[in-house]
Amino acid sequence: MFLKNYMELAVDHVLPNLLKAFDKICTCEKCMLDMKAIALNKLKPHYVVTNKGELYSKVDEMNSQFETDVMKALIDAIDIVSKNPRH
Repeated sequence: MFLKNYMELAVDHVLPNLLKAFDKICTCEKCMLDMKAIALNKLKPHYVVTNKGELYSKVDEMNSQFETDVMKALIDAIDIVSKNPRH
């Protein structure tokens, strides 16, 4: 059993697919981490205690409002980082 912020997994799950919709977005490690950090700071943490396998299967079961919130935070983060990359 372990403690994990479910939002981190949700952001990791949604970001790669979302980036496909944007042109000319840098996906270097620094920019990716900046996007994730900005999005996670806008989202309410959702901590869960579970087995590792159970947690990853739950990411695929996100409800539509939850996924919309994650996507909105990520789109805002992508916009911020694309306008002001730190490299």
